[in-house]
Amino acid sequence: MPYSDKQKFPHLAEMIHLNHAAVAPWPTVARDAVMQFADENARLGSSHYPAWLKLEHQLRKGLATLINAPSPDDIALVKNTSEALSFVAYGLGWEVGHNIVSSDQEFPSNRIVWESLEQHGVEFREADLSSAATPEDALFAKCDQNTRLITISSIQYASGLRMDLERIGQFCRDNGVLFCVDAIQSIGAVQLDAQAIKADFVMADGHKWMLGPEGLGLFYCRPEIRDNLKLTQYGWHMVDPLGNYSVKNWTVAKTARRFECGSPNMIAIHALHASIKLLLETGMEKVEAAVLENSRYLCERIDEMDGVELLTNTEAGRYGGIVNFSCKDNDELFQKLQKHGIFCALRGGGIRFSPHFYTPKSQLDQALEIIEKDAL
Repeated sequence: MPYSDKQKFPHLAEMIHLNHAAVAPWPTVARDAVMQFADENARLGSSHYPAWLKLEHQLRKGLATLINAPSPDDIALVKNTSEALSFVAYGLGWEVGHNIVSSDQEFPSNRIVWESLEQHGVEFREADLSSAATPEDALFAKCDQNTRLITISSIQYASGLRMDLERIGQFCRDNGVLFCVDAIQSIGAVQLDAQAIKADFVMADGHKWMLGPEGLGLFYCRPEIRDNLKLTQYGWHMVDPLGNYSVKNWTVAKTARRFECGSPNMIAIHALHASIKLLLETGMEKVEAAVLENSRYLCERIDEMDGVELLTNTEAGRYGGIVNFSCKDNDELFQKLQKHGIFCALRGGGIRFSPHFYTPKSQLDQALEIIEKDAL
C-alpha cells in the first residue's frame, strides 16, 4: 500500500487504528500545523492574523472542493454536526402537522434534534430501512403530502450501509421536499457531490474521515434557499461589513458566514486545513478506491470465517469505509482486539472496523488473524 507512510501517519508504528468512524488520529501535517501555529502565537501573538484569515479561506476552498459546493462562500465553519443540524431544525418554519422522515439507524445527532420539534407539533418518522426492496423505498414509503424534509446519514454509522443519495435527492426535488445529509461518515472517505445529489443541506464534523480535530466541521446550505433559514445565533462575525466594529447599520452576511456568530476556532482551522490539503493532494478518487478496497477485503475475509456473521451490506454502492460483524461473544472478542493494540468499536450489535485509505493490508491481516483465532 503506497499510502502507508509512518512519517505521514505516525500511529502506524504504535497501533492498528481501525476506528476512523469515531475519532481519527491526526496525520503528521495536522500535528505540525498546530505546533507551528502555537509557537507563532506564543512568540508573536496575533500579529499574523491576516495570514490566518487567508488560511481560513483556503480551508473553505478545500472543503468546497471536497463536496463540490458552488463556492467557498457556501461553506460555514461550525463547531460540529449537531450545531449544523440545529441550524436547519430551528431555522425552518414549521407548521403543526408537518413531518420529517429519517431512518431507524441514525446516530443520535441526526435524531434528537428532530425529535425535539415534536413539542411544536412536528412528527418525526423513522423508516425501517430493511422493510422495503431498497432502503430508499423504505424512506419514500414514509412520506406524504405533509413531509417537509428527509434527513439521512450518507453512510450509517453502525451498519455501514451506504445510501443512494442521488436517488433520494431526485425524489425530494420532484416532490418539493427538502433534503438534509449528515455526511460525517462519507466526507474524506468516499466522494460526495452536493450538487449532483441535489442536497439542500450537508454537514459533517472534521474529526473522522477528514482526519482533523474535534470542534470544527462544515455546513453547506444550498445558496438558493439560504435566506429561508431563520437565524438563531447572532454576533459580530456574521454581519456585513465584517470588521467595522463601530457601524450601527449592520446587515446579515449574504454568504454562509451568516451561520458563524463569533470568533473562529483558529487552531482547529490550521489542523483541518492541513488534513484536507493532504486528502486533496492524494486525490479523492484514490482515497475512495483505497477505502473501498480495504472494506471489500475485510468483508470478503470475514464472510468466509466460521462463527462470524458479516453485518455490512456488500452490494456494490452499499458500503463505504465501515465494516461491521458479529460473533458468539462480541464483548470478549472486542477486548482481545483491544489487548492486541487493535483500536475498533462496539456498534450496532457487532464489532465495527473503519480503516482509512492509508491503512496497510498487513494491519488488516493482523486483525483478521485474531478474529479467525478467537471468534468461535
